[in-house]
Amino acid sequence: MRLFSTFDTAASGMTAERLRLDVIANNLANARTTRTAEGGPYRRQRVVFAARERRDFLAMLSREPLPGHGVRVVGIAHDNAPPRLVWDPYHPDAGEDGYVRMPNVDVVTEMVDMISASRAYEANATVIQAAKVMAQAALEIGR
Repeated sequence: MRLFSTFDTAASGMTAERLRLDVIANNLANARTTRTAEGGPYRRQRVVFAARERRDFLAMLSREPLPGHGVRVVGIAHDNAPPRLVWDPYHPDAGEDGYVRMPNVDVVTEMVDMISASRAYEANATVIQAAKVMAQAALEIGR
């Protein structure tokens, strides 16, 4: 029973980190987008995580909250940092003062986040592989 919860917990982490990687890729792709359908420059997005609640028999019996089993995505939020101002009077979106409002996306920050999400994804994949090896060993012992 615990073995399957291990798979489930690690899989939830992999799913969440995959979405995080998708959002980071979208931020990088729009790092120079000065005009969006909402108006103004692109605004950086980030994924908001929360612990998943336990939904097993022990959780129902307990009166105190039990630690979560895995992670869930609560939503995708916009970063409220102001846009960067770049002086480029020849840009089509330049204002009267010659400044262009650029997205609040920092490529270095996005790359660091991408490495972090990638490592977290790999760690969860390693947990699944280790649990699989343990399950196979347990089956061999039972022979």
